[in-house]
Amino acid sequence: QVQLEESGGGLVQPGGSLRLSCTASKSIRSIYAIGWYRQAPGKQRELVGRMYNGGSTIYGDSVKGRFTISRDNAKNMVNLQMNSLKPEDTAVYYCNYAPLVGASSWGQGTQVTVSS
Repeated sequence: QVQLEESGGGLVQPGGSLRLSCTASKSIRSIYAIGWYRQAPGKQRELVGRMYNGGSTIYGDSVKGRFTISRDNAKNMVNLQMNSLKPEDTAVYYCNYAPLVGASSWGQGTQVTVSS
């Protein structure tokens, strides 16, 4: 099973930016998808954004136009650039690695808090 290490979370003011990174212990070159989900207190985990093997990307409706996923295959890393952050973006953000075969793996999560 792949190990995922997330970094970059923290406290930011509304309108600010943060960049999250997720480093995988295995190659991300030929997998089904890699991306980010988030879970706020009392809410279900929801999709933030996901990048598929062919390069296509989808985003949750609430983050479209503000968040961008990118990947660095050489470093086995996927990043999430978050701009124009809002208080409702406050959540624990999880990296997700979905192989072509088998179950997906989750990171331990990193807290993002948007508050003045």
